[in-house]
Amino acid sequence: MDKIAVLIPCYNEEKTIEKVVRDFQYALPEAVIYVYDNNSEDKTAEIAESAGAVVRHEYRRGKGNVVRRMFREVDAECYLIVDVDDTYPPGVAREMVEGVFSKKADMVVGDRLSSAYMEQNKRLFHGIGNFVVRKSINTLFKNDIRDIMTGYRAFSYEFVKTFPVLSKGFEIETEMSIHAVDKNMCIETKYIFRWD
Repeated sequence: MDKIAVLIPCYNEEKTIEKVVRDFQYALPEAVIYVYDNNSEDKTAEIAESAGAVVRHEYRRGKGNVVRRMFREVDAECYLIVDVDDTYPPGVAREMVEGVFSKKADMVVGDRLSSAYMEQNKRLFHGIGNFVVRKSINTLFKNDIRDIMTGYRAFSYEFVKTFPVLSKGFEIETEMSIHAVDKNMCIETKYIFRWD
C-alpha cells in the first residue's frame, strides 16, 4: 500500500502532463504519481511515463469512469486527485494530505471559490452552475462545502474504498461531495489563494 498516491486522470493533455507530474513529484517526493490515460489520441501516456509516472489506462471515456478505475486499482493511506490542466497549485498539496493524516479528514476540498478564481473565470454558466449545485447540496444535506466542483481533493482510504462511483463523466465531483456529506464523513477545506 502506498502512503500517498497522486491520481491524475487525463485525456489528450500532452502539453501539460509533464509539468504537472514533475510539480507533484517535487511537492510530494514520497508519493507515487499515477496517471490514468482516458484513451488519449496524443502522446500523453508516453510523456507521463518518461516523466516518471506510473501510467495506467481506462478505455471507456469519461472522468467518472477513470475515477472508478483509479479507486479500484490503487491502495493508499491518502489519495490526492488533481486535474491535469495545470491550474491547481502543487504548493498546497502537502497541507491537503496533512488534512487526511493529521486531522483525520475523509475528504479535503481544494476551494477555488474563496480565491481570485471567480474573478479570473470568464465562463459565466460555469460559475452559475457551481453556485446552484453548491446551494442545493448544502441546503439538502445541511453542510457548507464552498467548492462542490473542484478537481483538487485529498481522500482517506475509507472514503475511496466506500465510494460507489456511479457517474460516467464530470458529474463525479458533485457525486464525491454528496457521498461525503450523506455518509457524515469528516470534510476539511483548503483555500487555494494562488490561481495560475
